[in-house]
Amino acid sequence: MTNAQRYVLAPGFIHVGASRATDAHITIRDHPSLEQRYSVRKIVGGKLHGIRVTGADLEYHGSITLDPDHCEAAGILPMEFVEIWNKNSGARISTYVIYGERGSRCCILNGAAARTCQRGDEVIIANSMYINENELESVKPAVLTFNLDNSINERLGYSVGRDEQGRLKFDIVRLD
Repeated sequence: MTNAQRYVLAPGFIHVGASRATDAHITIRDHPSLEQRYSVRKIVGGKLHGIRVTGADLEYHGSITLDPDHCEAAGILPMEFVEIWNKNSGARISTYVIYGERGSRCCILNGAAARTCQRGDEVIIANSMYINENELESVKPAVLTFNLDNSINERLGYSVGRDEQGRLKFDIVRLD
C-alpha cells in the first residue's frame, strides 16, 4: 500500500481508496462476503446514566466538564466526543469532554451546550466505539447510575451473548 492510499471507516462500510482517480478502489459493499466479515458498527462504549447538571457556563468555549473519577469508571476519555440526552427537556446534543476537578462530582455544560440544560437537570452521557460486528460479544460497556448528589449509585455493565439457538441476547449485569 502506498502513502497515497487511505482507509475510511463508517458504520457498516469500509472503503479502501487512493488519492488519484486512476488508482484502484475496493468497496466492501461491492463484495458481500467481505461486507459480512467486516461489518463495522457504532455501539455504546460507556455511560453516565442520570447524572445531574451542576452548572452551565455559556461564556466558556465549549464542551462538558466532568469529574475524572466518573469518566474513568465509565471509560470516557478527555477530548472524546459524547452524546448527551437531557431527561428533563428531551434535548440531545453532542460535544467533547473536559476533565474537571477530581472528586467534585461535577457535570457542567459549556458554551452553546449550556443553553440545553439547567442546573439540576438529569442527563445521560454516552460515548461510543466502532467495532467489527464479530467483536460485539467481547465488548462490555460500563454504565454508572447516580444518586441526587452525583455520587455513584450502581456500577452496571452491558453484556451481549448468545442463547441456546445461537441468537444474540442482551443483559444488564451488576459490576459492584
